[in-house]
Amino acid sequence: MEGMRIGVIGNGSWGTALVKIITDNKQRVNWWIRNSASIDYIKQRHHNPNYLSSAYFDVSLLSMSDDVQTVVNESDLLVFAVPSAYAEEVLQSIDKNSLRNKKILSAIKGLIPGCDILLNEYLERHFALPLSNYFAVLGPCHAEEVAAEKLSYLTFSGVDGETAATIATCFEAPYINTVVNTDILGVQYAAVMKNIYALGAGIAHGLDYGDNFLSVLIANSADEMAGFLRKVGVQHIVVGEHEVHDKKKDMNYAASVYLGDLLVTCYSLYSRNRTFGNMIGKGYTVKAAQLELNMVAEGYYASRCIHNFNKSIGADMPIAETVYKILWERMQPKKGFAQVEEELV
Repeated sequence: MEGMRIGVIGNGSWGTALVKIITDNKQRVNWWIRNSASIDYIKQRHHNPNYLSSAYFDVSLLSMSDDVQTVVNESDLLVFAVPSAYAEEVLQSIDKNSLRNKKILSAIKGLIPGCDILLNEYLERHFALPLSNYFAVLGPCHAEEVAAEKLSYLTFSGVDGETAATIATCFEAPYINTVVNTDILGVQYAAVMKNIYALGAGIAHGLDYGDNFLSVLIANSADEMAGFLRKVGVQHIVVGEHEVHDKKKDMNYAASVYLGDLLVTCYSLYSRNRTFGNMIGKGYTVKAAQLELNMVAEGYYASRCIHNFNKSIGADMPIAETVYKILWERMQPKKGFAQVEEELV
């Protein structure tokens, strides 16, 4: 987007990966990094000392600050890439009038804990941000593979598909293919749900279930997620059926942003949610697993948010509910999965 100033809020793995993509596309980035020592390190060594240290940056394209308001003021498109658990804290430090007329691109794959709402709903309530100015970027796309420049697909979603497509041009790179989607609510809920099911897959692996069981668990999780998405109003949760426009198929549930992201998050060794779940299955407490992982597993918070949210829509989700009970109500993983076994088809 020529002339549009891009700001990235967050310097974890995903935020770092997105900055790499943008700067590889020769776009300038205003980058909020909480720790000033990390800023000094990146200026000197050209890589993030804490995340994706193999990703090197052209620092002439970076304007880094530990003051989030400075980055907000100096940017037209703001990419939020902080874990959902910390999003409200960051947003509360931003002047409520400063997002007016800005475009927001969410890279947050979770609900706001305590509110149990998507980022767009939070911004509408507290910043009066219209949905037309809100967009989301989703995978399947592990940050580690972006750092290694392995071909990945990014989906850009917004009710304004034309602007979503324009934003996507900022992320063009030889190792990135971009897809445009207008299902802004559905793609975000899918991103939340797949992390819960990846935790479940990890727990099953930690309990020493094999690949045969995991394939059945993940297939049933995909079906359960589809039922949830229908409940929240997503219209195109089908497979094997497509409408065709300009000789190109419209996406359906088998698209990368729905089923694809679910599969890679459940199976990939890069998946922190799968890793976290694996530790729980092996007997770690939640606290011990958090300390060992040293990164946020979005599915942990998402499981409680979705449990609370589902009280209002009543989707049938025995797998997600079991994950919630194991993580938040101290159900024994072995007992929980013995019950899950009876639910699978």
